[in-house]
Amino acid sequence: MRSALLIRHGQASFGAQDYDRLSLVGEQQARQLGQWLRQTGQYPDLVVTGSMRRHQHTAELCVEAAGVAAPQLTLAQLDELDHVEIVARHRPDFASFDAMHAELAASADPARAFQQLFAAAVARWTGGEHDREYSRSWPAFRERVLRGLQALAAHEARNIWAFTSGGPIAVITHALIGAPAGNPFALSWPLVNTSLTRVALGGNRHSLVSYNGWPHLELAGDPRLVTHR
Repeated sequence: MRSALLIRHGQASFGAQDYDRLSLVGEQQARQLGQWLRQTGQYPDLVVTGSMRRHQHTAELCVEAAGVAAPQLTLAQLDELDHVEIVARHRPDFASFDAMHAELAASADPARAFQQLFAAAVARWTGGEHDREYSRSWPAFRERVLRGLQALAAHEARNIWAFTSGGPIAVITHALIGAPAGNPFALSWPLVNTSLTRVALGGNRHSLVSYNGWPHLELAGDPRLVTHR
């Protein structure tokens, strides 16, 4: 069976102006994943990453810890949605990072407050009534991600490790299981950082094998490593 292991990046720097870098926890998660992959005898014929720094750094640390060597490919179709623009279209007063950060910091639970804000912003983006307001609409984003899946399938490699983000993983999972069109991003909210989603690749027909597993983090026995953002 040819397969792609979709790997969500390690925890990024939530609350920082430069979100696109791993936190110390994110680095630990990536190394833990690599060690588990080595222990379970898994190896890639090809390593693919999105073009974002958090994708590439997760891949670097994971591959190093796994002790494997494989050709590497950057595939921009695996990049995440532009959360800054999506939030700003929903809340124009949050076009400034400082303004958003100040309001969230004043809440009792900044992470929960951001999740509620982001879910509402994504609902607006995917709703179809404001497509022209975004530099990349939801339909365009979905189409791009699915082209990325086809690019993975077209490659001759049998075992692919693809480091990406929650949005693309949700799009691919949603399409493969034929989920209803409503609330397409519901599958992104439970995704754990460095979680594993496996897709069997075959011609023009692909299937979901597993979704959002984190055995490497369970093995570590440290609940602080199980993060969602």
